[in-house]
Amino acid sequence: MLVQKDFPDHHDADIVLRLYEMRREPVMRESRAVLVRTFWPTSVDDVLAVVKNDHPMNAAWRQVTSYWEMAYGMVRHGVLHAEFMLDSNGEGLILYARVAPFLEEYRKQANSPRAFRNAEWVATQTDAGRQLFAFFSERLKKQLAAKK
Repeated sequence: MLVQKDFPDHHDADIVLRLYEMRREPVMRESRAVLVRTFWPTSVDDVLAVVKNDHPMNAAWRQVTSYWEMAYGMVRHGVLHAEFMLDSNGEGLILYARVAPFLEEYRKQANSPRAFRNAEWVATQTDAGRQLFAFFSERLKKQLAAKK
């Protein structure tokens, strides 16, 4: 069983600041923007398409998903205090909310049973994660409805 930290400390602050610095790197910033602006999956096929090497968003996908899995893995493994980290790092749950409806099938078809496991854990096993995931999921429904 994974244990969450009871209280944030100066080490948490240092890691969160480093994560922020990494998010500001120009290639990472553009990759994040591409996915947030243009990745609106409506089926597992949309998710499977972006993981193909020849897909225009593949590099952004790999960079951003691995970044958030690394960051949320620190929470999952007790390195970072969950509530403190999610005060300023919920963006990865936007992407998770977009793939969550297709995650089980994606994991099977992509032969990737560990895909999004840290984001999923944060979204289901932490109070802040549950709240953010619910918020982003509801917002996603409205955004997708408006696109129709």
